[in-house]
Amino acid sequence: MSLPQPSPEAAAHSRQLIAAINREIVARGGWISFSRFMELVLYEPGFGYYSAGARKFGTAGDFVTAPELSPFFGRALAHQLAEFMDASMPFVLEVGAGSGRLAADLLRELECLGKLPERYDILDLSADLRERQQATLVAAVPHLLSRVHWLDCLPEGFSGVVLANELLDALPAHVIAWRENGIFERGVTLDADGCFTWNERPATGALLAAAEEIAAQCSLPPGYESEISLAARAWAAEWGHRLQRGALLLIDYGFPRREFYHQQRGRGTLMCHYRHHAHPDPFYLPGLQDVTVHVDFTAIISAAAGAGLDLLGYTSQGQFLLNCGILDMLAAEAPGTPDYIRASGAINKLLMPHEMGELFKVIAIGREVDRPLRGFSTGDQSHRL
Repeated sequence: MSLPQPSPEAAAHSRQLIAAINREIVARGGWISFSRFMELVLYEPGFGYYSAGARKFGTAGDFVTAPELSPFFGRALAHQLAEFMDASMPFVLEVGAGSGRLAADLLRELECLGKLPERYDILDLSADLRERQQATLVAAVPHLLSRVHWLDCLPEGFSGVVLANELLDALPAHVIAWRENGIFERGVTLDADGCFTWNERPATGALLAAAEEIAAQCSLPPGYESEISLAARAWAAEWGHRLQRGALLLIDYGFPRREFYHQQRGRGTLMCHYRHHAHPDPFYLPGLQDVTVHVDFTAIISAAAGAGLDLLGYTSQGQFLLNCGILDMLAAEAPGTPDYIRASGAINKLLMPHEMGELFKVIAIGREVDRPLRGFSTGDQSHRL
């Protein structure tokens, strides 16, 4: 594996995080779950990937998200949000707002539509990302900044639209191995040289129950390895207690359960991103790379439904954006111009099945929403969940 080398400062930063993780492994008897390891490398205050100051999004970062790729993503999404504004749900809460690009594009398009929310709340625990979001919004929509508020925690109660783009894939996940002699949790320990290495222990409790349910539903062969995110399930279920009226609109890469745990995907979906290189080694440069797992959307709706929420729609990102009129927006641009050519190329990446159009999904989950949603008007795949 040949990956770009970090600067001396970045390498020193990573070594500090490695030392902190080592201390925790020793303090916990020589082993931590991979879920805890993932939490530390992503969110450890001051050192985790999302808690430190390195640039993550866009061409200068480690990966490109849909809002960074094209403003047409946010513009199309705004047409779905406008339906909620019309239904007297004039509040938006974006969880994990990245660079703030999506918030800026949404607010600008909603203003053009005459459907601005009364408030646009952002929940992001990273002080560095909050600063970037504020800078983005000041540059793009300074006159709308008074509508934007940053939260420190989930609200006790909320009515409106909860928006999360590529959030669930970054929530900590356990790694499970279904062996001939039982179900094991793969965790992290230290080898003789003090380096991170995998080590298995029998799965227990809620994790074991989830793994047994998956095995029964998906007929997994011995030796199969994959991930279970109890954190993502808990996050979805939590909104059953907090969402009074409205919807969660979640966009991420993943599959329904039977596709997620397909026999041909026998080593799971764990993936890391560093300087636009994707690779499978979560122990490489902790704190400097993103670590993700795909989303089991069946688990998400099951957890949400168990907490009293309804499935409102589920489809591919490509179909959702088409339903929201993204091609009509492109057609309004002057054809043949450099701007049109750039926009057309970016939109192709958002829509095409071999790019982001099929792997990325959109799911809507809510309460007291009694009208069909535009984004799912054709091509709804709820039956696959």
